[in-house]
Amino acid sequence: MWHDLAVAFCLMLVIEGILPFIDPKRWRRMLLMLDEIDDTTMRLIGLGSMLAGTILLLIIN
Repeated sequence: MWHDLAVAFCLMLVIEGILPFIDPKRWRRMLLMLDEIDDTTMRLIGLGSMLAGTILLLIIN
């Protein structure tokens, strides 16, 4: 189980690093846009992301 979590974490780092590597200017603009989003909207985005990930895991398994 720990091995699977480590693999998932490593894959997340690879995926998260793609955009800053390919287009750092766009990545920076996206981060600046995130600063303008209010906390409620940010929480809803996080909740949607967690739900989508959970549903995809259930479908895959």
